[in-house]
Amino acid sequence: MAKKKITEVVGELLEDFMVSEGYYLYNTEFIKEGRDWFLRVYVDLAEEKSIGEDGKEKYIGTEDCEKVSRFLSEKLDESDPIEQNYYLEVSSPGMDRSLITPEHYRRYIGKDVEIKLYKGIDGTKKVDGVLKAFEEGEEDSIVTLIDYNEKEWKLPLSAISKAKLAVIF
Repeated sequence: MAKKKITEVVGELLEDFMVSEGYYLYNTEFIKEGRDWFLRVYVDLAEEKSIGEDGKEKYIGTEDCEKVSRFLSEKLDESDPIEQNYYLEVSSPGMDRSLITPEHYRRYIGKDVEIKLYKGIDGTKKVDGVLKAFEEGEEDSIVTLIDYNEKEWKLPLSAISKAKLAVIF
């Protein structure tokens, strides 16, 4: 089974469970490292569950990851969609999570981000600032951020090699 197909199957197996438990499937990858295969599933709290009653941001915990792992492991054993041996890892995407999908960009508007570019723009290949907007386009999407010098950047998504949330203490 192709890698992409396995990640789709995982998404389908988890879909109803994640919604009912208030979780969000952030990303899934099926990759080979050395001789071993890894099915990595990154989960988070659903957006509506990510803010506590006190107004503070809440994060997914290890017991949540264990719950998802037990459920997914059972479903994978039942359907057996993966031919080779693999290790299942379920975890949080982390505080400095990568922004991969358009949904990720939209979810974190207003947050501090670090963006690396394939090629330099205005003499830099790295732009840090606050994510202001994400506009999906037919040919390319545009990511808008305001850097810490108040300069607005409109970056084509195709020019971004890596984008992640910035961890600021």
